[in-house]
Amino acid sequence: MIPYDTYFGYKHRYDETYAGLPVTEVAPWQEEAIPDLTSVAVRISSGWGEDYPIAEAFGALLTQVDTAAVPAIVIGGWNDCYGKSSEQIVGLLAENAARFPGLRSLFLGAISSDEAEISWIQQSDVTPLLEAFPRLERLEVRGGSGLRLRPVRHESLRMLRFETGGLPAEVVRAVGACDLPALEHLDLWLGEENYGGDATVADLAPILSGERLPALRHLGLQDSEIQDEIAATVASAPVVARLESLALSMGTLTDAGAEALLGGQPLTHLHTLDLHHHFLTDAMAARVTEALPGVEVDLSEQEEAEDDGDGEVWRYVAVSE
Repeated sequence: MIPYDTYFGYKHRYDETYAGLPVTEVAPWQEEAIPDLTSVAVRISSGWGEDYPIAEAFGALLTQVDTAAVPAIVIGGWNDCYGKSSEQIVGLLAENAARFPGLRSLFLGAISSDEAEISWIQQSDVTPLLEAFPRLERLEVRGGSGLRLRPVRHESLRMLRFETGGLPAEVVRAVGACDLPALEHLDLWLGEENYGGDATVADLAPILSGERLPALRHLGLQDSEIQDEIAATVASAPVVARLESLALSMGTLTDAGAEALLGGQPLTHLHTLDLHHHFLTDAMAARVTEALPGVEVDLSEQEEAEDDGDGEVWRYVAVSE
């Protein structure tokens, strides 16, 4: 299975390491040559204080770097990323795809919360990236506002990740309609409806069937306010039988969801089950651990439901705004 950074998090800018490679920033004012481009990930952005347009940063990449040797690109913040979409940078990448024959990994929107909260990041249609880079193996996108995807077939993609505080149902359905025969790792941060996360378990059905994802070994359906419903559906999902790892973390999982999960198909074949940031009681957490003795179960970040003052219980996802 394709290795993944162990320290990932939506606050991370990926300015040190990405895809197992050290990151080197390219900026318009730099003059030094970058040694051995094949062993680094290149990062461009508009600078911390939006010092220059993202198009200028991309121009520096084209002129200062042997782009044919670049294996990985990290796109950081662009000018007014909370008011202006990623369409321009997506277009620049797609239009110049022939100049990046070695590109295998791409992160679009590696923007920390200090620059823009995750749900403020304005994304766009990312389909052109998959269409323009048929050899791309890893695509990660942060930010769900304005995010779009059209169903495509991609022969090489092994990892697809959407980090959002609210993933549009249209994108979830598009993922399910894509033919991705090589995909091993899929993470969807579904988020809250207040931030555009309007997907239902019905929208997840094509993914959970696994029919278009024959190589899938890791599935993450995370950060959801309907985490119990997702757990109950996953309990009988055909794709689970061939997974090595499953992540239902970061959401509002309660004892009801865990009970449904334990009452479904066996999970003892998993290497890891990630349930971190959950609302399980101590007794249920113990039951999960005892039921899966050979599985590495992450039950960290046990949360407590809050009373909103009107007698209603409130549970929250890990990442929203």
